[in-house]
Amino acid sequence: MPLRLRDRLEGGMLGLLVGDAVGVPYEFHSPLSLPPREQIDLVPPTGFRRAHPDTPVGTWSDDGAQALCLLASLLHCGRLDPADLGRRIANWANVGYLAVDHRVFDIGNATAEAIHRINEGASPETAGATCVSSNGNGALMRALPLALWHTGSDEELMIDAMRQSRVTHRHLRSQLSCAIYCLWARYQLQEQPDAWEAAVRVVGTLCESQPEWQDELRTQVLPAGAYPIRGTGYVVDCLHSSRAAVGATSYEGCIRDAIALGHDTDTTACVAGGIAGLIHGFSGIPNRWREGLRGMEVAGPMIAELLRHRMAA
Repeated sequence: MPLRLRDRLEGGMLGLLVGDAVGVPYEFHSPLSLPPREQIDLVPPTGFRRAHPDTPVGTWSDDGAQALCLLASLLHCGRLDPADLGRRIANWANVGYLAVDHRVFDIGNATAEAIHRINEGASPETAGATCVSSNGNGALMRALPLALWHTGSDEELMIDAMRQSRVTHRHLRSQLSCAIYCLWARYQLQEQPDAWEAAVRVVGTLCESQPEWQDELRTQVLPAGAYPIRGTGYVVDCLHSSRAAVGATSYEGCIRDAIALGHDTDTTACVAGGIAGLIHGFSGIPNRWREGLRGMEVAGPMIAELLRHRMAA
């Protein structure tokens, strides 16, 4: 495998996990209650009122754990298997599978409801809610490993991105947001110019035969005009806010810009950090953040297996 591709693949997965971990202490804070941008770091400044104060700094949250659930499922099954993914996500919530210290300290409402349905015997492929109010960013935050693992066509990647979303978020808006993100990540990994625009164009073309998809994409996911940049837990906000943060000139700058938006800081930083890791590579992630990330004894072997999979492709 060329060194540059390896650096970018590692950068994507570490970028996701590190972004999540850096964002955890700042979650739920409004932008005005956060430290100055230059003071946002893995270890918050003295006196800052941390979210999740009982969670050691450097710990990934539900974002990183569910991304690792998806990666573990892909590596084990050799394909996207929503039933296997759903069981792994339920095991994360039930027993702390792939959580640092086996401790679950944050879970979104839509995800919690889907896991309850799975625990009650529902098929994971139909566990996610379909109501408009269930368009949180819980499926988007875990989607990146699919784009890094996948070697099929763009259409196959898009469909799989939508299928993995359905386990917890079955509304079409969430599914299409995951599709755009996964194609964006693929084109960024390939170092295509204007990777975002390429993803939007391809998803739009693939939606042409599905009027409902096309309408949802045009009116809700990619509405005309400038989209407001805000760090909420709404999936479309997260997608566009991550794109804005990725415009920073460094990985560190991207994470700080994502967290400075406030509110769902760990997820915005996770989603943006995965793309920024593909751009700047493993070597572009600050050493102090890589070294401060907890749980690498869990994530490290899985990332190494992902690299072997891509090397053999």
